[in-house]
Parts: sequence; C-alpha cells; structure tokens
Amino acid sequence: MILETALRLLDERGEGGASMREVARELGVRPSALYNHVSGHEDLIAGIRELISDRIDVDMFASVEWGEALVRWADSYRAAFAAHPPTIALLATQPLSSNARTSLMYDAVARAMVVAGWPRGQALSVIVAIESFVLGSALDAAADPAMLDPGPRNDVADFAAVYAARDRYLTESGVSPADQAFYLGIRAMVRGLRAELEALAGVDDA
Repeated sequence: MILETALRLLDERGEGGASMREVARELGVRPSALYNHVSGHEDLIAGIRELISDRIDVDMFASVEWGEALVRWADSYRAAFAAHPPTIALLATQPLSSNARTSLMYDAVARAMVVAGWPRGQALSVIVAIESFVLGSALDAAADPAMLDPGPRNDVADFAAVYAARDRYLTESGVSPADQAFYLGIRAMVRGLRAELEALAGVDDA
C-alpha cells in the first residue's frame, strides 16, 4: 500500500509530492509510522523502482532467440515506465540497492547475452545501450503525438514534407508516432547488435 500510494503521488505531483510526509498524509498516518516499513525517502524510491521493474517481463530470454528476446524485453520495459513518466528520470539514475529484485531482471538478460556469445566484458554495455533507448522511448510514448509538428512554415520544407508523409502513413496504418519510432529503432539496434556479434566471432576465429 505504501509503495503503490507513493507511485500514484509521484505520477500526480512529481518527486516533491511523493515525500514521506505526503505519503503518510495520503494514507492518514503519521510519517513515523512509515518507518516501520521503509527506512527513508531513498528506500521509498528504491521500492517504487522494484514495483515498476516487477512488471517487466524477462521470461522470453529462456525460450526465444536473444535478439528477438531483446525486442520483447524492450517492449515490456518501455510499457512499464511509459505508464509512469515522472519515474523515468528519477529511477534511471537511482543506484541499485544491494538486495534489489531488479538485479534478478538484469541477471536473466545478462545470462542470455553470455549464452548467445557476447563477451562478458561487453554484455552489460549491450544491456545499457538497449535500456538507454528504451527510457527515451518511454518518454516519447508519454509525449504529445504532435510535438514535432512544424506548423505552417515555408523555411523547413523538407521537415514539413516528412512530417506530413509520416502523418498520412500513421493515419492509414493506425500506428502511433511513438510506436512507429520505437519498433523501427529497436529492431534496427538489434540488427546492428547481431552484426556486431558476428564481427566479434569472426575476430575470435581469425
């Protein structure tokens, strides 16, 4: 209840609105009562991270080719954070606690990367590269779909033309701007990573 309330307040009011005092007020208890469950604000934020990370699916890494598994993981990851935009910048820079359940998610992905042939020294960088793209895409999913509309200008003809062409394409396909950009980007990244892995294997074979 504490974490769910804190997450809701974070969504509604931003980080300042999800303080221990505000969470306690929302729950109708004294702030001191919360300390029986969380050690402080940092612990509260860490708990919110766990709450969101628990919604990210990693089961596919045990049964699907690593590249396609990355696409599905990225999709699940984006959805979890896009549902709570104020958490993205806050949690993206929050260090993992020593007993974080989120580490189990990273462990599943790391295992799959190593099994696929990625050197241990590069496997985490693959994860971080995907994660960086995902978090930006989560912000994009929460943005106004028309945020890049150039408007009725005559000095940005190429920009206006591609914007109009994309608008027509999306109207016909029923896809959102954020989804089109995300799936185009993640599949391009995975193709590039497959090529990188093949190149690494070639160097090892030489």
